[in-house]
Amino acid sequence: MNQRLIFHIDVNSAYLSWSAVEKKKNGSPQDLREIPAIIGGDMASRHGVVLAKSIPAKAYGISTGEPVAHALRKCPHLVLEPPDHSLYAACSRRLMELLVTFCPAVEQVSIDECYMDFTDCLKNYESPAAAAALIKDTVRDTFGFTVNIGISTNKLLAKMASDFQKPDRVHTLFPEEIPARMWPLPVRDLFMVGKSSAAALAKLEIRTIGDLAHTDVAVLESHLKSHGRLIWEFANGLDESPVQTEESELKGVGNSTTLARDAETSADAKWVLRKLCQQVSGRLKRYGQLAGMVSTEIRYASFVRVSHQMQLPVSTDEEQVLYHHACLLFDELWNGEPVRLLGVRTSRLATEPEPVQMSLFDLPKTQKELRAERAMESLQAKFGKEIIKKGF
Repeated sequence: MNQRLIFHIDVNSAYLSWSAVEKKKNGSPQDLREIPAIIGGDMASRHGVVLAKSIPAKAYGISTGEPVAHALRKCPHLVLEPPDHSLYAACSRRLMELLVTFCPAVEQVSIDECYMDFTDCLKNYESPAAAAALIKDTVRDTFGFTVNIGISTNKLLAKMASDFQKPDRVHTLFPEEIPARMWPLPVRDLFMVGKSSAAALAKLEIRTIGDLAHTDVAVLESHLKSHGRLIWEFANGLDESPVQTEESELKGVGNSTTLARDAETSADAKWVLRKLCQQVSGRLKRYGQLAGMVSTEIRYASFVRVSHQMQLPVSTDEEQVLYHHACLLFDELWNGEPVRLLGVRTSRLATEPEPVQMSLFDLPKTQKELRAERAMESLQAKFGKEIIKKGF
């Protein structure tokens, strides 16, 4: 069996890049990527945080997730651009449609990043680096924004590689490169090592990824439980998780997202859950599937993960039904701590033509209702979800 070849593709400062390209297309003389600029919400709103920053803004010490007000104190002439989530969804969709022309085995893990299992596609290219360079350059020349691509034998190392020098770069991190390229890095740079984990490791005098890799795993488990073993495995480059293509996901369709800033209120978390349910509903409809089960996942800032599932009263692909039950599950699960990641997943799928059990109070939709619903979906697919909103 051939050794796996995994690519991780990550859009460079996605929100800011996508907004910059759109503004340039509409005649703006400024390129947000070349000046101190951020994508951020209204300072008066609770979502007034930095969602993305330019490289010049980073030079002022501005970081993703901090309040816009703080960023303005660091750089008074900072340019603020409000987020355009419909634009970002469209850019993401076009990017994924392009990537599958190079390799069909693509797993999208967020709006701006994905993995490719390139193992069976390499025969068409001179080398892994040549294939990645072609993909990178095609994205830049086609869309006007750039990506970083990491190459390795597993997802963890490919992701670590894509985080090396940016933007518009290809990097490798094969197992034999780990001692020289990964172990000298601060332990905080390792995927899945958050602030609390880094603080706990510092008390054990573990400062670098190499320190972590060479620590007795039993010591780590005694301090960090199962998370200690996980990050020890990652520090040693161990990761057997497969690239989950859309075809392999048909037993369950879901999505999750790591938040730019921890959600500290139920309202903030449910705003994210609504967006996730929109995406899951859209994918179910695209695949012609109805879900009979929904689950909600929470990962806290401490990296503790909890999830719960429930059976739906009627199999569905409807966004509002999924959202209602995802919120019920969230209310059962949430312990009040800050939330770092949220996920919604559906299972017990049935193909659309199959009959579904109806409740006593369900009535079939009229032809007029069905035509209106399909017209709405067509408009949303063309112009974005925000073009039409349901009243609640």
